[in-house]
Amino acid sequence: MSQCLFCAIVAGDIAAEVVDESEHCIAFRDITPQAPTHVLVIPREHYADAAELSGADPALAAALLADATRVAGDLGLAPGGYRMVLNTGDDGGQTVHHVHVHLLGGRRMGWPPG
Repeated sequence: MSQCLFCAIVAGDIAAEVVDESEHCIAFRDITPQAPTHVLVIPREHYADAAELSGADPALAAALLADATRVAGDLGLAPGGYRMVLNTGDDGGQTVHHVHVHLLGGRRMGWPPG
């Protein structure tokens, strides 16, 4: 996926502020944070969105959520709570078509988001 921004980050071709890595996933700070802590957790392997990932590799989908939960704990978000968001498709607000979890915390989250 030579045109995928997140694949380029995984490959090390584009710099990112990486906060965590595992066998299956990488977590890095969002460049336009929507909360005091805003980290993206992505699988190293390319899947366009959550629907594609869960259909093709349920074990990796589970690993993505487990890694996001672990990162939230490592960043000290767990005691107060945090939000995980997976935007899927253009109408769902997805702007980079490589599945990713937005991990947001560090403040009280209201609804609607923002």
